[in-house]
Amino acid sequence: MTDSLHNIRKRINAFVTERDWVQFHTPKNLAMAMIVEVAELVEQFQWDTPQESQNLTPEKREAVAHELADTFVYLLRIAEVLEIDLIDATNKKIDLNALKYPVEKVKGSNAKYTKYE
Repeated sequence: MTDSLHNIRKRINAFVTERDWVQFHTPKNLAMAMIVEVAELVEQFQWDTPQESQNLTPEKREAVAHELADTFVYLLRIAEVLEIDLIDATNKKIDLNALKYPVEKVKGSNAKYTKYE
């Protein structure tokens, strides 16, 4: 990564403010927009085999990168609007997942955690 999360947030906030888009950036609208971008990401892989999805052409890699970036921007905006520290929230969620998925029970398995309760 060549930039910090803080700097990217500042750039996005400036971009949005300059265009007077803050008024449209409600959590609901941002979440809906993010889902659209995720669907566009999924579309990139829709008919690929597992092997094809791991070995992208340069053109497809760029298209996937754009959809990931769009999704990331909306995720950051939702966190900004709701004043959620994504780094802190992520660390807490990793800790919760470690409790839900103890290594000794789930290593090598893709089963949902409820199977282990």
